Amino acid sequence: MSESDSISLEATRRRLTGKQADTVDRLTRAALVVLTRDGFAGMTIRLVAAEAGVATATAYTYFSSKEHLVAEIFWRRLLASRSPASEDPDPTVRVLAELRNIALLVAEEQELSGAVTGALLGSDPDVEHLRTRIGIEIRGRISRALGPDADNEVIEWLEIIYAGALVRAGMGYESYSEIADRIERAALRILRTA
Repeated sequence: MSESDSISLEATRRRLTGKQADTVDRLTRAALVVLTRDGFAGMTIRLVAAEAGVATATAYTYFSSKEHLVAEIFWRRLLASRSPASEDPDPTVRVLAELRNIALLVAEEQELSGAVTGALLGSDPDVEHLRTRIGIEIRGRISRALGPDADNEVIEWLEIIYAGALVRAGMGYESYSEIADRIERAALRILRTA
């Protein structure tokens, strides 16, 4: 991993040394255990810290809230996921693959997927920072999939479809798999008319 990769994976509150990065990794792994066991409503930074074997004050050094911690987990998952954009000459094929990949990123983890939606809608400044970084990453993936002559308005429409659909899934109206299908159908309509 290059230095720029490690910087992009760091917690949003500071640059991390190796030991600090290990602590953050332990906290994010512990958060998944606590989420699975207690749900987002029952999750606290104190419980996560105990699960990770670190002091609560240490956990708060890296994460300002449980929303911040969950947003960080999603950010890391997004960066770790390989872009499925293929060599297919059709930008529609590339965009649909990209949107499906992002939509299904946490689909198999019910507690995490629900928590991500709520966390990313929070007003915590650290969450806002991550939300911006996540948005930039998703916009970049859509833009790259569309190709060098991508229309900014089409990119924005696709972002809106993605964001709205994930909120819908986070609210429990449909499963993430169903939402991925719905995103695909909506994106196809936009891409066919653009």
